[in-house]
Amino acid sequence: MEMLSLKTELTENAYPGRGIIIGKSADGTKAVTAYFIMGRSSNSRNRIFVEDGEGIRTQAFDPSKLEDPSLIIYAPVRVLGNKTIVTNGDQTDTIYDGMDIQLTFEQSLRSRKFEPDGPNYTPRISGIMHIENGNFNYAMSILKSNNGNPDACNRYTFAYENPVAGEGHFIHTYMHDGNPLPSFEGEPKLVSIPDDINAFTDLLWSSLNEDNKVSLFVRYIDIASGTYETKIVNKNV
Repeated sequence: MEMLSLKTELTENAYPGRGIIIGKSADGTKAVTAYFIMGRSSNSRNRIFVEDGEGIRTQAFDPSKLEDPSLIIYAPVRVLGNKTIVTNGDQTDTIYDGMDIQLTFEQSLRSRKFEPDGPNYTPRISGIMHIENGNFNYAMSILKSNNGNPDACNRYTFAYENPVAGEGHFIHTYMHDGNPLPSFEGEPKLVSIPDDINAFTDLLWSSLNEDNKVSLFVRYIDIASGTYETKIVNKNV
């Protein structure tokens, strides 16, 4: 699989929607994840990321302008023991609750499907990172309509065991801007993961479309110790 440039993927796509990146730093010592949100409507743009325990949640930047919270206010990141869950919706809680009773990542998502926001039927994208005894693996999932047909849900899970240093995978909700918005297609994209969290955060934020970007979360987790460093960038400050 060809390694793609994250900078090119983002700068040449005005609206990838929401995106998840997971991988391993180039020096092999860190498990890395990033999650970004974008928005076209005033309701979607009226958001920020805030820390919530070991995870994060979205909240309205200006509560007086909040219209419909149903698909925009949620916890994108939660931590369950040695597992870090990253998603683009309230299925974070579904995965957390499922894995807490010994269901797998995939089994936990069986009760969910794409978002009920026709005609887009936004895919639900999810990631799970598992760090234990100095080992790191991860998986990514996308639940999407069958080519825009809401009567059928297509479910895909991609699992990455013993990921290679410097490599990661990028999945996002939309192929590009449009009306309706076309769902992501194919496998998560192979991308490079640097060692420096500040450089990675700057690369992602500067490459996202200036008009549409809303918030960015980046976390580097030390695979040996489990300690982590987090960066949050909000357009609304």
